[in-house]
Amino acid sequence: MIPKYKAENYDVAVIGGGHAGIEAALAASRLGCKTVMFTISLDWVGNMPCNPSIGGTAKGHLVREIDALGGEMGKAADKTTLQSRMLNRGKGPAVYSLRAQIDRRAYSGYMKHAVELQENLDVKQAEIVSIQKDDEGWHLLTRLGADYLSKTVVLATGTFLGGKVYIGEVNYESGPDGNFPATELAASLKKLNLPLTRFKTGTPARVARDSIDFSVLEVQEGDEETFPFSFSTKEAPKNTQVCHIAYTNEQTKEIILKNLHRSPLYKGDIEGVGPRYCPSIEDKIVRFADKKRHQLFIEPCGADTEEMYLQGMSSSLPEEVQIEFYRSIKGLENVKVMRNAYAIEYDCIDPLALDPSLEIKGHKGLFGAGQFNGSSGYEEAAAQGLVAGVNAAHLCLGKKPLVLSRASSYIGTLIDDLVTKGCSDPYRMMTSRSEYRLILRQDNADERLMPTGYELGLVDEATYGEFLNRKELKEREIERVKSVFLAPSEELNQVLEEKGTSPLTTGTRLSDLIKRPQLSYKDLAPFDKGRPMLPNEVAEKVETEIKYEGYIARQEAQVAEMLRLEKKLIPEDICYDDVYGLRLEAKEKLNRVRPKNIGQASRISGVSPADISVLLIYLRTE
Repeated sequence: MIPKYKAENYDVAVIGGGHAGIEAALAASRLGCKTVMFTISLDWVGNMPCNPSIGGTAKGHLVREIDALGGEMGKAADKTTLQSRMLNRGKGPAVYSLRAQIDRRAYSGYMKHAVELQENLDVKQAEIVSIQKDDEGWHLLTRLGADYLSKTVVLATGTFLGGKVYIGEVNYESGPDGNFPATELAASLKKLNLPLTRFKTGTPARVARDSIDFSVLEVQEGDEETFPFSFSTKEAPKNTQVCHIAYTNEQTKEIILKNLHRSPLYKGDIEGVGPRYCPSIEDKIVRFADKKRHQLFIEPCGADTEEMYLQGMSSSLPEEVQIEFYRSIKGLENVKVMRNAYAIEYDCIDPLALDPSLEIKGHKGLFGAGQFNGSSGYEEAAAQGLVAGVNAAHLCLGKKPLVLSRASSYIGTLIDDLVTKGCSDPYRMMTSRSEYRLILRQDNADERLMPTGYELGLVDEATYGEFLNRKELKEREIERVKSVFLAPSEELNQVLEEKGTSPLTTGTRLSDLIKRPQLSYKDLAPFDKGRPMLPNEVAEKVETEIKYEGYIARQEAQVAEMLRLEKKLIPEDICYDDVYGLRLEAKEKLNRVRPKNIGQASRISGVSPADISVLLIYLRTE
């Protein structure tokens, strides 16, 4: 298409108004760059095309980290929460993860208004059909013929890029929720020789609330004590809705297996690779054939809608089959489907083509974020969007890129995994992906990242001042607890026996008592006369850091060793084929990824410890 007219010039152009695009656009504009965010539909900014929730295992960590860096997702979630739960309370604090059921349309409305109000940011409903680079910068052409020029571009295309929906034998080009797909943009990116691949994801049906028999379902209440995602939220969200739990059965399984030949996934119609950790119900039935039933969660989509979301029941089977197997489930015998489940296939980049800054190698000023980079999930997308937006702005401002280490954050782990290991299916963040999860807890995300957010200019003075106050309270209390001794008493020993731990015979340091697995900081409060009044979040940090002091010290030693390797830089012009002793697979992977340092090289799949030793010897002799 030939441009009809020259439009405005920008420093940063963001393509996509989803979770990645929002954080990228807000970050870049807040850093003072003239920014534009393009979206196919302004009515779907910040849309949740799949589950109406924010957070979850490891994802709650990401939201806290985004907030600590000055992002918006946590604030939006706190304002629109329907039900809040802290997951994994039965495990250690390293894996506690906040999850909130969200009012889907209210969240979208909050985010739309946030980007509309943001200084230095223009929000435009326009389909970008082509991007090209010349000496002036990046030219973005809209379907209406406008030619926008930008110094940098962030691709945050979600599942729109080359999107194709599958429901049984029916398939058609589409974005999520019936939106237009970005088909011409996909063709344009292929002309840039970007290494694109196809991934697939799916979403369950939405059903009518009044067609469900809730009386036979398990009720899932929110937590009595709730916590906000954002460190700046003053009042914890209130629970206003409940969720319910139902189960599939042998009849459900029989219906699905009988119609498996009609699934585009099993017919081979779908080329894209689906998410390993969030399979469709037909995939679950096949992969876990010995399982008698599968759990599904029935969740509200909002306070002002009768749509209910069937979490755990995504499918691409034909419409009539979907209705049949849903109605085989107790409580859903008369269910009415308002929106059918579907699978969607889309284009994304091989993340090995990205630098740690999320800039695409060989395409200066072009960044990727979110599902475009091969990840799945709103939280993963928002985290990458923030980093890509900061780095697009920093490129314009002549500043160093923001690169977060694995030791600093789950965001750093997420990006490092993508750019060094790649992904063969949509990447999902999990606590098990981090080797440093005891020091990367959600409760200390502010201590780990807020100084960085403040230094960047994304965290304001008031928020940073409150953080410093919390940090001082915690440090002062830890020092105090280590100096307090509790004398034996009948009341104290009774509590100790009730908790299943040995009574005291002599005065004992309070910190040593807190380290006992059976005891908590709160249990001992009545016997600690000098204990100050502390906010709950500070008290939890005090207990965690005292109780796990030895483990934390050991993990910090591991971090120090990792950082030592990160400091051993690899020359950009190194030719790995010349490194005698490297295995062929290692040469191939190192040449492809082009790691910046030894630490990054050691995490590349296919590069062994022996290869790293060879590389270290080579670098010392050069």
